[in-house]
Amino acid sequence: MRTGTGRYAVAVLLICTTGAVPAGSTAASQGLTGRLIGNVQAYQVKRGESLVEIARKFDIGFNAIAAANPDLDPWVPPTGSKVTIPTAWILPESGRRPGLVINIPEFRLYYVPPKKSDSILTFPLGIGDQGSSTPVGRYFVVEKIVRPAWHVPKSIWAESPRHLRIVPPGPDNPLGSHALRLSRNDLLIHGTNRPWGIGRRSSHGCLRLYPEDIVKLFRRVPEGTQVSVINQPVKICTSGGRIMLEVHRPISGEISVGQVLRQLAGKGLVSRVEFAKVIRTVEERKGVPVDVTLSLR
Repeated sequence: MRTGTGRYAVAVLLICTTGAVPAGSTAASQGLTGRLIGNVQAYQVKRGESLVEIARKFDIGFNAIAAANPDLDPWVPPTGSKVTIPTAWILPESGRRPGLVINIPEFRLYYVPPKKSDSILTFPLGIGDQGSSTPVGRYFVVEKIVRPAWHVPKSIWAESPRHLRIVPPGPDNPLGSHALRLSRNDLLIHGTNRPWGIGRRSSHGCLRLYPEDIVKLFRRVPEGTQVSVINQPVKICTSGGRIMLEVHRPISGEISVGQVLRQLAGKGLVSRVEFAKVIRTVEERKGVPVDVTLSLR
């Protein structure tokens, strides 16, 4: 997409530690520098609520709340049902301070500010649909745009010739109220006029945020900020001596238990996990950090 010329800040909870590092290796090589932020919450469905509405209330995307509650009908959950609110995350092992990290499989953006004392911001995303996948890579914010106009891509205009070539700012503009242009000219981080698409593959490659979230991100992120778009369906860290594993449904293909065990082995952790817990976490792919530490009986 080309253009013309949130709501939920999570205080960083530095409870993940580097843990013990085996002889002959380093913390960096073992990948034991992850961090855990936020807390999983619980909520009771009110009459007439859908999981889509509840997701926005807690600033999470549709895919996240659906994955964390696989036994609930996302559209008509029974009144009074208990909903798991997946508002805890392991920070991806990518990016630098300051910087934006966008992890495609979890449909989520993280902004790591310049000062360690400042809160990390994290927001849910809508990403590129099949055939218009959001490209993985490293970019920079090159322009900040208020009230962007949408220059309709040729591919979309060809499908609907009656569509305007340029959509001005307003309620019909899919870019919303603010946009960050990245160094790849056709890639934007922007708002949306269709908030129900957050947490889904709903764009033509750009990255969409809830209207209230793009405003908060826009205010905090300066031009020149590095943006890392990554594909990391499995995240691991240690917390108070416990091993935490977070698994998301991959964008393509499948994640096997063997792959996850190899990642744990690469971090020197495989001998400290309970295989049954790892298997269950990989099979369920609920997208929340799970304690998979070996139980000592």
